Amino acid sequence: MEKSDGLVKKTDGDETAAEAVNGGIEEVESIEKIFESKEVPPWQNQLTFRAFFVGFVLSVLFTFIVMKLNLTTGIIPSLNVSAGLLGFFFVKTWTKILEKSGLLRQQFTRQENTVIQTCVVAASGIAFSGGFGSYLFAMSETIAGQSTEANDSINVKNPSLNWMIGFLFVVSFLGLFSVTPLRKIMIINFRLTYPSGTATAHLINSFHTPRGAKLAKKQVKTLGKFFSFSFLWGFFQWFFTAGDGCGFVSFPTFGLKAYENRFYFDFSATYVGVGMICPYIINISMLIGAILSWGIMWPLIKNRKGDWYSATLSDSSLHGLQGYRVFIAIATILGDGLYNFFKVFGHTLIGLYQHIRSRRAELVRPIDEQPQAPATLSYNDQIRTKLFIQDRIPNWLAIAGYVAIAIVSTATLPVIFPPLRWYHIVVMYIIAPVLAFCNAYGCGLTDWSLASTYGKFAIFIIGAWAGAAHGGVLAGLAACGVMMNIVSTAADLSQDFKTGYLTLASPRSMFVSQFIGTSMGCIISPCVFWLFYKAFGDLGTHGSVYAAPFASVYRNMAILGVEGFGSLPKHCLTLCYIFFAAAMAINAIRDFVGPKWAKFIPVPMAMAIPFYLGGYFTIDMCIGSLILFIWEKIDKAKADAFAPAMASGLICGDGIWTLPSSILALAGIKPPICMKFLSRSKNAKVDAFLTS
Repeated sequence: MEKSDGLVKKTDGDETAAEAVNGGIEEVESIEKIFESKEVPPWQNQLTFRAFFVGFVLSVLFTFIVMKLNLTTGIIPSLNVSAGLLGFFFVKTWTKILEKSGLLRQQFTRQENTVIQTCVVAASGIAFSGGFGSYLFAMSETIAGQSTEANDSINVKNPSLNWMIGFLFVVSFLGLFSVTPLRKIMIINFRLTYPSGTATAHLINSFHTPRGAKLAKKQVKTLGKFFSFSFLWGFFQWFFTAGDGCGFVSFPTFGLKAYENRFYFDFSATYVGVGMICPYIINISMLIGAILSWGIMWPLIKNRKGDWYSATLSDSSLHGLQGYRVFIAIATILGDGLYNFFKVFGHTLIGLYQHIRSRRAELVRPIDEQPQAPATLSYNDQIRTKLFIQDRIPNWLAIAGYVAIAIVSTATLPVIFPPLRWYHIVVMYIIAPVLAFCNAYGCGLTDWSLASTYGKFAIFIIGAWAGAAHGGVLAGLAACGVMMNIVSTAADLSQDFKTGYLTLASPRSMFVSQFIGTSMGCIISPCVFWLFYKAFGDLGTHGSVYAAPFASVYRNMAILGVEGFGSLPKHCLTLCYIFFAAAMAINAIRDFVGPKWAKFIPVPMAMAIPFYLGGYFTIDMCIGSLILFIWEKIDKAKADAFAPAMASGLICGDGIWTLPSSILALAGIKPPICMKFLSRSKNAKVDAFLTS
C-alpha cells in the first residue's frame, strides 16, 4: 500500500523503533568498547560476494511477500527484523561451514550484516515504490475498465516487462544521488534520530555479541518453525480452491449475512502475522473502519438505491455504491496525508530553524564561553563520527550522477509515457532534491516517510497541467511514480546512513549496497509482478483474491485531478468533505491529547483501508493482536524476543507459497476440490436439482 500511505512507514519499525529510541537508545555507553578488539574492515571488504548473494536470495523472498501484500490489501509491515535476522543466520551458517573445512578467509562482521540488510530493504522496497499495487498497475486496461471515465487508449498503458524495467531504472536512482551530499549534515551536524535505522543498527550490533548470537539462533528456529507451518497451511488450503468463492478464504465464520458484508475470518497466516507486527491501535482502527463502513454506512446507502444513484447500476459501478466506497476512502486518505504532510513539514522547518539558530549562537559566543567539543561527544560517537567522515563520497560524483540520470530520464520517460512531456519532467527534477531533503529530514525526526503524499501531489498537479484531452490521467500516474521513487529512496538511504553510522559501516559501502540493491529490485520486482499478472487472470478485478485495491484508488485520484467532481454519485461529494475534515480533526485531537491518550483514538488512515476492501483482513489482524496481547500477559520478555520472529515466519511462509501456486496456475494445474458454503434454502434447491 502506499505503505499504507504513510501508515506503514510509520509502523516500519514503530514498535522496534519505539523500543530503541524511547527505551533502548539507552544504548550501552561502551558498545564500541565491546567491539574495540575487532578491526573495522575497509569499505571494499564490507562489500563481499556472499553478502550480495544472500542479499539477492532474500530480496527475491521479500519481494514475493511485499508483492502479495501490495496486491491483496496494500498493508505492508516492517520486515527489517526478518531481513536482519535471516541475513545473519545465512552468512553465519556459511562462515561456520567454511571455517570447519579450513577455507574461511574473512570473518562475518556487523558491517557486512548491515550491507546485507541495506541491499535487501532497497531491493524489496522497489516492490512498493515501483507502484505495482498502486500507480503503475492503475495505468492498466484492467483497472481503467472499472470506470467509464478516461478509459480511452491515451490514458491506458498495459504492463510489459520491457517498459516497467526501463522505467524503474531511469527513476529509482535519482533519490540516492540527491541526498548523498547532505549525509554529514543530517547524521553528524543535526544528529537526526532515524528511529527505524537506529533500531535496525541496535539489532545488528546485538547479533554480533555472544549473548545476542545465542538469542538470534533461537529466533531463527522460531521463524523457521512458523515459516514451515504457514507454507504447508497455504499448500493445504490450495486443494479446496477449484473455483470462485471456494476454500477457507471464503469461510463464512460469522454467518452468511456477515460474509456478504465482508466480515469473516479467511484463515490467512500472512495477516495474522501482520497483525502481530502492527501496533494495536492500527489494527483496532481498521476494525472500527470496517464496522463503520460495511456494518453501517454502505447498507444505509444501499437502501437509497434508486434515489441517490440509479437502481440499474451494479454495486461495483463507480457511479453507484462502489463510488461511495472508493471516493470516501480517497477523501479520508487525503485528509490524513495532508495533515501529516503539514505536520512533518512544520517539524522539518522548525528543526532546521533551531539548528541554524544554535549554530549562529555558537559562532557569536565569546571564546571563553564556548563549550568544549570533546565533552559533547561520547566515546561511541567519537569513534563513529571519525569513521563516518573518513570515507567520503565526493559531492561532484553525486551531482554528476543526478544530472546524468535526469538527462537520460527526461529523454526516456516521454517515450514510455507520451502524455508526460519533457518540460513536466524537468520541473519535477528541479524541485525533487528539495522535496527529497524534506522527506529525508522529516523521516529522521518522526520516522514518517511521506513519499506517497508527494506522489499524490504530483498526480493532481501534473495531471491537471497535461489536461484531460491530452492523457492527463496517464501523465499524472507516471509523475506520481517519478516523485515517489525519488523521495522514497532518499529517505531510505538516509536511514541506511544512520544504521551504518551506528554499526561502523562505511557510507561508501552503504551507498554501493543501496545502489546494487536498487538495481536488483528494478529487475526482481517487475519479474515477480509479471508472474502474478500472467498466473492470475483476475488480478486487479474487484472481489478477486488479488484485487489491487490501491490501483483503483490511485486511478480515481488521477481522474478527479483531471476531470473534477462532476461524475460523483449524489451526496458523495458532501460525504467526502465530511470525512476529509474528520480525518484532519481526528489527527489534530490525537496530537493535542498527547501519546498517553492518543493510543486510544483511532488512526484515520487505518480506518479508511477497509472502506473499499471490507473487514475480512482486519479480523485476521486483530486475531494476531490478540495472540500477542495474551502472550505479553503470560510472558512479556519471551513475547518481546520471539513474537517478531513468529510473525515473520507466518508472513514469509504464506508469501513464498505464492511462487509454487503461481507456477501451478501457469502450468494449468487446478485444485481438485471446491469447498463452498450455501444457505439452507439454496442447499435444498441444489440437492433437488441434483436428484432430479
